[in-house]
Amino acid sequence: MIGTKYIAVICNYVLKPERIGGMDRFFVAYDSACKERGLRVDWFFSHCKPHSFYENLNVFASENTSAIEQFFNQDITSKRYDIVITHFVELCTPMFRKIKTAHHSYIIAIDHNPRPIQGFPLKKRIKNRIKGRLYGRNIDCFGGVSQYTVDHILMDYGKQIAGKTHLVYNGIDTSIYKKRTEENFGRMIVASHLRESKGIQDLIEAVNLLSAQLKNMLKIDIFGEGPSEKVLKAKVADYNLEQQIVFNGSSSKLPELLQGYSFLLQPTYMECFSLSILESLAANVPVITTPVGGNPEIIINGYHGFLFKAGDIRELASILEKVLEKDLIIGKDVSTKIVREFSLEKMVQGHLKLLPCT
Repeated sequence: MIGTKYIAVICNYVLKPERIGGMDRFFVAYDSACKERGLRVDWFFSHCKPHSFYENLNVFASENTSAIEQFFNQDITSKRYDIVITHFVELCTPMFRKIKTAHHSYIIAIDHNPRPIQGFPLKKRIKNRIKGRLYGRNIDCFGGVSQYTVDHILMDYGKQIAGKTHLVYNGIDTSIYKKRTEENFGRMIVASHLRESKGIQDLIEAVNLLSAQLKNMLKIDIFGEGPSEKVLKAKVADYNLEQQIVFNGSSSKLPELLQGYSFLLQPTYMECFSLSILESLAANVPVITTPVGGNPEIIINGYHGFLFKAGDIRELASILEKVLEKDLIIGKDVSTKIVREFSLEKMVQGHLKLLPCT
């Protein structure tokens, strides 16, 4: 049994009842596993209200500020935490020194943050190295959700933290995804935050390059919200693609919906380790995506789907064309690897191993 009793988990993550995703399920499963070990966990989330999915968690949610660090710091003197864990929070900032000073906590920082394809500009790289030296010593354990992430943590903040940097892959509850059993030919899905770095504008351009005959064979449902939504909808309208591309907003029913599609489309420029890809493959739905971030750690080109260079609209159009003409086919069950290597249980156990005195 772990000797420590109180854990604070700080998440720059918005709780939304209309979006119950892989991370929501991880948070709930992790909380349950901690309770089984006699640990009490307080959860701090940013600018949101807790909902019924989180009813068994002790949640502190800020409704008025987007800065989760500031929100947690308001509570920092009221309780003493033996362990502090961060998710989706910038690494190596003064916050970590403040927590260490106030609590003498064992601090675990989990990095979910993607990097630009070309890497950070020189000024930011220098700044990160300085931050790594100044504040990295206050973090006892760094966790990366893919090997790509681990490599970039060390590249960003310095090799001096290599001994306390660990790989813990993301995982999903594979049991809730109904597996595709029919071809569902021409029906494809996008499940993504709608921002420029996700490359959905490239998908629209690629669809516009297809012949009229192939367009008539294609139906793409987009699930998600974000700052680029109006721009993307306008582009679809400009190209008269309303019959091919439909925006559906966020949905908490993706585990049931995925089986209705033949491919997941993810033309992203930046990715850390995609839960959407795991979810799609768990439903036996192959993926068309880019080899950025941790994607190549999941996808074998031609086996689990097809990879194309980020930003290469013509290559994406070519893949769509060949899929619709049945020159490119994924005929095998693509869920096997996900069940074996990327389960929610394996993810939870990996994170528990990061705790001291396990």
